[in-house]
Amino acid sequence: MNVFVTGGTGYIGRALITALVARGHAVTALVRPGSTNRVPTGATSISGDPLDPATFEHCLRRDPTLVHLVGTRHPDPSKANEFERVDLVSIKASVDAARRAGIAQLVYVSVAQPAPVMRAYVAARAAGEAAIAGAKLTATILRPWYVIGPGHRWPILLKPLYWIWELLPPTRDTARRLGLLTLEQMVAALVRAIEEPPPIGTIRIVDVPAIRETTLD
Repeated sequence: MNVFVTGGTGYIGRALITALVARGHAVTALVRPGSTNRVPTGATSISGDPLDPATFEHCLRRDPTLVHLVGTRHPDPSKANEFERVDLVSIKASVDAARRAGIAQLVYVSVAQPAPVMRAYVAARAAGEAAIAGAKLTATILRPWYVIGPGHRWPILLKPLYWIWELLPPTRDTARRLGLLTLEQMVAALVRAIEEPPPIGTIRIVDVPAIRETTLD
């Protein structure tokens, strides 16, 4: 398959591209000028601006799947303006480019919702989901909460609390919806979403429990 990835030099993007290349897919990564050396071996890179669809729309005509991974690094409540300026603007740009190019599927990493914290972040991602629905695209939307991996391991300390929360009926659903994932689980779910798109014209939602259950051949 031909796969176009925005945010391919990031935490999840590099791991995903490596997995896709290993499975024989042709991957093109959109990168900012000067970042081409961060694209994993085996992928093609093009320079462009993920906030401006005019800089990459032409590439989508040969790539039937667009994976959108652009987002604020290490999000926290103090970055509300950045969520609006980067996260939301970039997914709207990808939606616009995808609609114009007529791609087969858009894969979007959103965030688990509803959530009692990170309201601005959740709101920006929910608005991104609404943009996808409004464009009537075929899409898979993944809703992780926190993905544990290199440089992102501090939530491991919360695992005993999660275990307790999942035992208690009042907090069980929230604990599962906002559960912790590994980078390997997240990449597996993304690969499966790419390789097995939903029916044309539909949007598939993949939440934390479903991401955890994903396996690859």
